[in-house]
Amino acid sequence: MKNNMKDLRARFDFSQDVLAEKLRVSRQTIISLEKGRYNPSSTQAFKLARLFNCHIEDIFIYEEDNE
Repeated sequence: MKNNMKDLRARFDFSQDVLAEKLRVSRQTIISLEKGRYNPSSTQAFKLARLFNCHIEDIFIYEEDNE
C-alpha cells in the first residue's frame, strides 16, 4: 500500500524519532511504514490520521488489484 507519510511528517516537521515516540512505536516501524514494507494496524492508522489532522485516506492509498 502506498502512503504519504513521509510528506506529512515533513509538513509537520517531525523527525522519524519524534513520530515514533508520538505513536509509541520504534523508529524502524516508521521507516517500514514510509517505505510501504509494513501496513499499519487500524489503530495505528487512526492515530496517524488524528495526529496529522486528516483522514486515513489522505495518508494511505489503497490500490486495487486489476485482475
